[in-house]
Amino acid sequence: MGLWAAVHAARLGIDTVLIDAGELGQGASGGLLGALMPHMPDKWNPKKQFQFDALVSLESEIAALEAETGLSAGYRRSGRLIPLPKPHLRTIALGHSEDAEQHWQAGERRFHWHVLDRPPVSGWLEAADSEGGFVHDTLAARVAPRSLTSVLAAFLRKAMHVRIMENVALESLDPDAGRARTSAGTILFDRCIIAAGHQSFPLLGEQTSGLAKPLGQAVKGQAALLKADVDPDLPTIFRDGLYVVAHEGEHVAIGSTSENRFDEPFSTDAQLDALLDAARALVPSLRDAPVIERWAGLRPKAIDRDPMLGRHPEHERLIALTGGFKVSFGLAHRLAQAAVLIAAGDEVPFELPDSFLLSGHIRVASR
Repeated sequence: MGLWAAVHAARLGIDTVLIDAGELGQGASGGLLGALMPHMPDKWNPKKQFQFDALVSLESEIAALEAETGLSAGYRRSGRLIPLPKPHLRTIALGHSEDAEQHWQAGERRFHWHVLDRPPVSGWLEAADSEGGFVHDTLAARVAPRSLTSVLAAFLRKAMHVRIMENVALESLDPDAGRARTSAGTILFDRCIIAAGHQSFPLLGEQTSGLAKPLGQAVKGQAALLKADVDPDLPTIFRDGLYVVAHEGEHVAIGSTSENRFDEPFSTDAQLDALLDAARALVPSLRDAPVIERWAGLRPKAIDRDPMLGRHPEHERLIALTGGFKVSFGLAHRLAQAAVLIAAGDEVPFELPDSFLLSGHIRVASR
């Protein structure tokens, strides 16, 4: 989110300092999965509309950055396959198909929630336990997380008006005075956007009075990368919290766990082994595929689960840009655009769901 914010600020010609306690694109953004999955198309609301618009617009945003940098973000609108293990799930899926025809529209572009008797591709998904058939969703996409962050970083390293400070720790923040003390010295600012992942929550909490609970928490996720000779156009498979994502370079990503409690935040364990076993049972071509990387990281989950965005009610100069948990990659560019426009005092040209606003999260944490 911070990288996207700096991109939008650079495009507006705003002098920007980008401070990172580590290196750009590390942390949760340096993972493996990259699944860009839409919400279910039923019970439509402003949050689902925001996500839909973001997922559609991300395609052109990435294409523009790729053209400017000459690098690839590993993006494809490859779709998603969902096996339906029980017959009654087919009836529900058919209802969702009608919902998608109504809501998944972007101008002349239409996206679908097809309900099929068999997978649209052979040899990718085991069909034995799918009595209700399969859903093939054409809105879903995927991106290679490290490739995307590399594209963003490459753009910023050449951007006018942007100064990058890596491996610099924030020691104290005085938003009303517009002063940040860091391990590299003091920085004066007009506006400060906090986009530090799960570390945003204590930073924002220190500036907030009357909190009864933290503004959010870190949730551990584990994933793995396999080497397999599969078509990178294959749709992402989703079943019972398991994602199987085909990427370029004969890579397939498996993930992710969601662990609210953990002792070792950056180590992998038997929970990832269970995901790998489930993936190999579901996808025949992965049964002998070697694991080339195991990964664990911490994702930011705001107290009210949705992304956390907006001006701090007690400090005009302070803007939050964090949260998102499992949907950050699909929304980050649009959330960051809103944060930069708020910082600049300009109007945001699209509706922000009330559940995204920092003020709402603060109310929940103050109860």
